[in-house]
Amino acid sequence: MTAIFSNFSELLIYLIIIIIAFFLVVAFLTFFRWFLSRRSYDSHQVFLVRLPKEKSDDEKKEFGEQLLKEEIAKGETLFAAVGGLPAEKGWRAWFFGRRDQFSFEIVASANRIAFYVVAPPNSARYLEQQINAYYPEALIEEVSDYNAFSREGQIAAASLKTIKNSVFPIKTYQKMAVDPMNSLINVLSKLEKEESLAVQYTVRSARGSWHSRSRRIVNKINQKNSVKEGLRSASTLGIFLDFFHGLQPEKSRSENNRDFVQERANKKLSAVEEEILKSIEEKNLKAGLDVNIRIISCAKTKERAKAYLENIGSVYTEYNNYSYGNVFSRVKFSNMERTIHDFIYRRFRASASFLLNSEELASLFHFPLRTTETPNILWLTAKTAPAPAEVPDEGISLGKNTYRGVHKEIRMKRADRRRHSYIIGKSGTGKSVLLANMAIQDIQNGEGVCVIDPHGDLIGDILDRLPTERLDDVIIFSPADLERPLALNLLDYDPRYPEQKSFVINEMIGIFDKLYDLKATGGPMFEQYMRNAMLLIMDDPESGSTLMEIPKVLADEDFRRFKLSRCHNQTVVDFWRKEAEKAGGEAALANIVPYITSKLTSFISNDMMRPIIGQQKSAFNLREVMDKQKILLVDLPKGLVGEMNAYLLGMILVGKILMAALSRADAPAESRKDFYLYIDEFQNFTTNSICQVLSEARKYALNLIIAHQYIGQLSKGQNTEIKDAVFGNVGTFVNFKVGAEDAEFLIKEFEPVFSEYDLINVDKGTAYIKLLVDNSTLRPFSLQTIWPLLGVKQEGLAARVRSLSRLKYGQNVRLVEAEISRRAALKL
Repeated sequence: MTAIFSNFSELLIYLIIIIIAFFLVVAFLTFFRWFLSRRSYDSHQVFLVRLPKEKSDDEKKEFGEQLLKEEIAKGETLFAAVGGLPAEKGWRAWFFGRRDQFSFEIVASANRIAFYVVAPPNSARYLEQQINAYYPEALIEEVSDYNAFSREGQIAAASLKTIKNSVFPIKTYQKMAVDPMNSLINVLSKLEKEESLAVQYTVRSARGSWHSRSRRIVNKINQKNSVKEGLRSASTLGIFLDFFHGLQPEKSRSENNRDFVQERANKKLSAVEEEILKSIEEKNLKAGLDVNIRIISCAKTKERAKAYLENIGSVYTEYNNYSYGNVFSRVKFSNMERTIHDFIYRRFRASASFLLNSEELASLFHFPLRTTETPNILWLTAKTAPAPAEVPDEGISLGKNTYRGVHKEIRMKRADRRRHSYIIGKSGTGKSVLLANMAIQDIQNGEGVCVIDPHGDLIGDILDRLPTERLDDVIIFSPADLERPLALNLLDYDPRYPEQKSFVINEMIGIFDKLYDLKATGGPMFEQYMRNAMLLIMDDPESGSTLMEIPKVLADEDFRRFKLSRCHNQTVVDFWRKEAEKAGGEAALANIVPYITSKLTSFISNDMMRPIIGQQKSAFNLREVMDKQKILLVDLPKGLVGEMNAYLLGMILVGKILMAALSRADAPAESRKDFYLYIDEFQNFTTNSICQVLSEARKYALNLIIAHQYIGQLSKGQNTEIKDAVFGNVGTFVNFKVGAEDAEFLIKEFEPVFSEYDLINVDKGTAYIKLLVDNSTLRPFSLQTIWPLLGVKQEGLAARVRSLSRLKYGQNVRLVEAEISRRAALKL
């Protein structure tokens, strides 16, 4: 007996030890699981989602209740896709926690309301594709995680959930006449500076058992003919009681069943209960999702932060389905620290979750509708469009096209660049950056380049990134360098090409007409005397043929007679001897000379301009610059050079480059090397000869890249010749942000892909491009220009290159002034 008792005691001790060990293992596993779960939610990808706001007048009129529901239904389809994902199962999901949750968030901070979606890395691409499928115009950008909290502010956090059994539905958008999210967005829009509010919906697909549970409840309600009894019977306790009921003697069960059948026959569901049953069945037809709702506010005081949460909580009462369904609880402030931690790491907490189907969740969260007029929503200001497959893989890089997470580099072939490129956009939108990147690539590729810069920054960026092997090719024409000016004889031409004389003269008259609007102030008389004066002095370059000689030939009779004695153009001689010198009245030289010289004095008496235009031989030959692929950088900052001076020199250089290009007719086409002429604010440096450049220069391998701010700059009064030439001949169009008037004109080039609204609101550094490829224009698409600039910036390089150029091509200003004075004092 003692032995038996002893064995039983030992057995009991072993049993107690085993039980204690079991509980310790369970406790350890539970703790370890909790520990891992707290550390396993820091890996996720955050996406900012923006949709276009624009809508036509017709859309505004047609956007009724039915269309509103169709728009919200897109969100329902998105959540149906998420709810359709298989729920993670198995020991790994139990031990490490499920990692298949997504987060949909509305954040009001810094005077803007933004919509974010957050996904685990392995599901981020899937979610992005789903959003793109149902919102094709949405821009989804992966961003760094936002911070909705201010250091100085007080933070409050709360959670929300439904009160009743999750099989009961809340009120959805299908039962509402307006957007159910309007009230929430309005609360988010009424924050003060430094305040923020965030609403987070952390969701994951519900296990499929919820459908069977819902069906069981419906069956029980039908059996009991009572919603209350059906719910009780379908509960865990009810199932347990039914089990024991099944253990009763068969006779007793039969008697009870007869009583139950008789009682049910006498009882029927009320109309309200039938509606409840119907709503439960309808909810069960759609995909289910487990949901956590968290709200975080940051304000100056704790009380104010809590008040915001109360306001948000009251918004959810409009989803309460008092008659046939579920209702939301009041906001719960319990355990704020844990709520904030869960918010930051997007942790799904099962104890705070409840179940919604895709329709219910879409009612709580969907991306803003185009009809939403609440201010501060972060809309997509302009659409993006994919690059066509025909975009080449060779040539210089213009930037990249990003569409739905796919990046494609945009390149432009050499042959297509010969049809010229036109860039338009407001100041500060990125035109100069694009020009700089294109020019830097051309220089790195050993091409001949000329850049005309009216500001100075563009050339500075290029000089900082010059390849060392090309330093000797650089010519910097900078009128602001007063010590060693580079000569530019405005009337210089190559005697081998006599036709250049007429081109130079016509260009000079066109330039002065543009500078002084001669047609409105006696143009024919000015043109007649100016043309004959230039013809006279250019017929004998040895005795001086610069702008300095024009006033002298008009006012100095002895000098004019000397020039006439060496002139071989009888028509010019007859004009001066038989017409100009003998004319009287208003046409007399005494009256004409001051009118003409007044247009020249501002240049020839200017200490900056005189040493440049007063030298007989230009410092560089533009035909050689083109053929030997030199780098000519024309630095014309209007603030230093003066507006009129910059325009005169720029127009002269553009005309001379065209003249040099046309002279290439004497060389075989295959030997003409491409030369790239970049002109920023080009309308200031062109006369009507630009029309000839655009139509003919391609044959002579002169390729234009021109940029300016608005189309009105291309017209003068009723003269639209330059504008017509640009839009009639340019091959590639690049459109940065423009004004409404320009958008109305340019939309003809970019529709139907983009609207006027897009052209007006495109982001800085982004453009719309209509690219020419193999002489065919592609469908327009969006382009993100390259930033930062290509090439490595080398400190001090710009100064060294400037010094080298001025020593090679410039002349000491004192020697230049001495030569000009000598010619002026020469007695003939």
